[in-house]
Amino acid sequence: MADLESKTRYDPTEAESRIAQRWLDSGLYHPEPLGSSAQNYSIAIPPPNVTGVLHMGHALNNAIQDTLIRHARQQGKRAKWILGTDHAGIATQTQVEKAVVSEGLTREGLGREAFVERVWEWRSQYGGEIVSQIKRLGSSADYEDERFTLDEDYAAAVAKVFVALYEKGYIYRDRYLVNWDPGSRSAISDLEVESHEVTDTLFYIDYPLASGGGSITVATVRPETMLADVAVAVNPNDERYSRLIGEHVVLPIVGRKLPIIADDYVKTEFGTGALKITPGHDPNDFEIGHRHHLPHPSVIGEDGRMEGEDVPERFLGLTTKEAQVAIVTELEDLGLINRREPYTHTVPFSQRSGSRIEPLISLQWFMNMQELAKPAIEVVKNGQIKFHPENQAGVYLNWMENIRPWCISRQLWWGHQIPVWYRDGVTHVATEPPQGEGWIRDPDVLDTWFSSALWPFATLGWPERTPELEAFYPTDALVTSRDIIFLWVARMVMMGLEFTGEIPFSDVYVHSIIQAPDGRRMSKSLGTGIDPRDLIDGGPRPPVFAKTPDADPGEFPAYGADAVRWGLLAMSSGQDVRFNEEKVGQALQLTNKLWNASRLILTRVDPTARAGAQPHTPEDHWILSRLENARREVNQAISSFEFSRAALELYDFIYAELCDWYLELVKPRLYDGDEATQATLLHVLTETVTLAHPLIPFVTEEIYSYIPGAEGLLAARVAPVQVGTIDHDAEQTVQRVIAAVQAVRTWRDAADVKPSAILPAHLHADGYEHTSAHLARLGRLELSSNGAAGALAEAKTTVAIHGGVIEILPSGDVDLLAADAKRDAKRKQLEDEIKRAEGKLANKGFVDKAPAEVVAAERAKLADLKAELESL
Repeated sequence: MADLESKTRYDPTEAESRIAQRWLDSGLYHPEPLGSSAQNYSIAIPPPNVTGVLHMGHALNNAIQDTLIRHARQQGKRAKWILGTDHAGIATQTQVEKAVVSEGLTREGLGREAFVERVWEWRSQYGGEIVSQIKRLGSSADYEDERFTLDEDYAAAVAKVFVALYEKGYIYRDRYLVNWDPGSRSAISDLEVESHEVTDTLFYIDYPLASGGGSITVATVRPETMLADVAVAVNPNDERYSRLIGEHVVLPIVGRKLPIIADDYVKTEFGTGALKITPGHDPNDFEIGHRHHLPHPSVIGEDGRMEGEDVPERFLGLTTKEAQVAIVTELEDLGLINRREPYTHTVPFSQRSGSRIEPLISLQWFMNMQELAKPAIEVVKNGQIKFHPENQAGVYLNWMENIRPWCISRQLWWGHQIPVWYRDGVTHVATEPPQGEGWIRDPDVLDTWFSSALWPFATLGWPERTPELEAFYPTDALVTSRDIIFLWVARMVMMGLEFTGEIPFSDVYVHSIIQAPDGRRMSKSLGTGIDPRDLIDGGPRPPVFAKTPDADPGEFPAYGADAVRWGLLAMSSGQDVRFNEEKVGQALQLTNKLWNASRLILTRVDPTARAGAQPHTPEDHWILSRLENARREVNQAISSFEFSRAALELYDFIYAELCDWYLELVKPRLYDGDEATQATLLHVLTETVTLAHPLIPFVTEEIYSYIPGAEGLLAARVAPVQVGTIDHDAEQTVQRVIAAVQAVRTWRDAADVKPSAILPAHLHADGYEHTSAHLARLGRLELSSNGAAGALAEAKTTVAIHGGVIEILPSGDVDLLAADAKRDAKRKQLEDEIKRAEGKLANKGFVDKAPAEVVAAERAKLADLKAELESL
């Protein structure tokens, strides 16, 4: 214990890497694939991109998963946390392309084979960085069985799934309007599109009637697409245009005749009520064109430039912006611009490249989702899969019940190349290339989410019935954020049911998105992003922490992984939350409090002492009862995915009940070397660090290593099913004396009594027969129990406690008259402040108009004032 004597503070920077290596060396993270999934516990990590670095979302996600995994091990289960990374097609290819361009080269110049080889090299160099960062958090994942969505076995599983779905008719190839991302030069799915509000110019353009009798005016923000117009549509109930339905207009600049058609989609209040129809460049127009059997010419290429036989030569090769300027200029020269006005609307952009989406007709591979969605809807409706919070199930079901075909092909080189070959009009779909010469493989790759949809079972060896698959599939819980419920969660459910016949997980926990302290999204470019490593090891605060724009925000102290984990868990909820550094600081205080309490015990017990509950006093029975209550509450909170509640319940037990009260109550017996007290303290300490371990694993593992008789790793210890007996009588007895001590301390503070002063007093109260000595020692009183009958009348002041009063007698250490006056003044001050706060909260204008956090702060302040008044 000599080294423990010298460690007056817990130093996470020294301890955490050493402890993490012990865990890794133990083999604990790599369970044998024995038993069934019902007997075991498993979680599949949302595979981070190989391009990624740790951010606060990763840190929270991993803290939650590790809490669940460590908790399952404590229940005696084989627990496997499936680890791996995603190849992240577009994101990774973009990174490597940037490197290639910086060398003066191009992807096309290198060729596909050489470029893909470069990506593999890049992945080898950088791909492991995020895994090492995950280790730094203390995540107990199966690092010995790390998977990658492009490794050989995984690729074989992806190909098998594609072929099986093609043979069932769910996968097909077609020309259809897709979301084209000019930035990545690839189609992307609807779920990879995000809408931004922009202000464009709305041009009112006159289309001359072919009959020569005037014109019809259409409104558009995209004059450049008019070269591909095939009709003008009006609402059939719009009396302004009813006589023109069936007539024709002449397309300006081009001179092509276009029919005027009627369609209910047209909004009579938008623009002029007449809509140019361009099926090749607008999703709504595509549907109208399909209903009216119209052609769908295209005038914009995949590079975002004007192309095609319908484009006049003078516009060929122009970007869409350049073409808009040129076309508007010609229309003005022709006198066909009726007017223009600013128009604010939402526009689709690519999440991947940031480019504005260009709807294009393209030959792509699609996947019909309706049949796959039906069983995936049912398992959520019947409760086989539960969402936490429950309202996220409604979000999932709403999307699934309105699901659309999924464009699964991407015009990239990095990814799972589609297992399709072509020759002389013949299409060959198979997991292996066809025999013979002349076959050309489809150059496209599959959407990244196609392969990651197989993650829970392909990582375990599917399609082979491996021991790992038998032991750990289905998995138990999925921990994710709401932004990939559709992209990933729903698709895993569909694929799991289709190919294994079982749900991939039984619970989906959708955690908070951690926002910057000012409520904005976390982003390095915005100056709001926090690297969790800067919190763990110490590092620069981002600019958002500066008190003024020009101020230095300073640096984070080295909080350690435990503090970051607990802080994030305490912040988490079903709603998005702002990052609160105070919570991380609170966690650091918790680890130090637990460390110092442990030192107090461990440096004073006999080395031969062993843990074992031997209660002899009310406080012993009380702490065992409170420990058992904490065990039940924390375990229940973890099991029901209430991680904030688990963190705060643990904090309250360790900080308030164990450290602030039990150790103070039991110190005299500990210092006297009482053997039963030592055994009970070691029992309480052992079970406390066991309970706390899933949330703060490093400091608890370190403490456990010093406990006499403790064997092996705390991380491998199976927690007992009971650690004490709930004892309501003991709880009432000790809670009574705690409240009495607090009342005395509050009075002493108000009376400015110096801490060292021991005041004479009489106890006139019932229920302190076994605890009056504690009341005297902790209240700094020289206590005479139940003094003479006349003493109460002669007393200058009293302190009300449960069951009676404490009579403070005159002494040289306190002026009782002045103390009473101060108490009365303080009471009056508090009453006035309470009245003001109640009036403010009764003001409907304040409650309705003030920010929610301001109102909440005012209510909390009122509660504190009332509690302080009650204590007087």
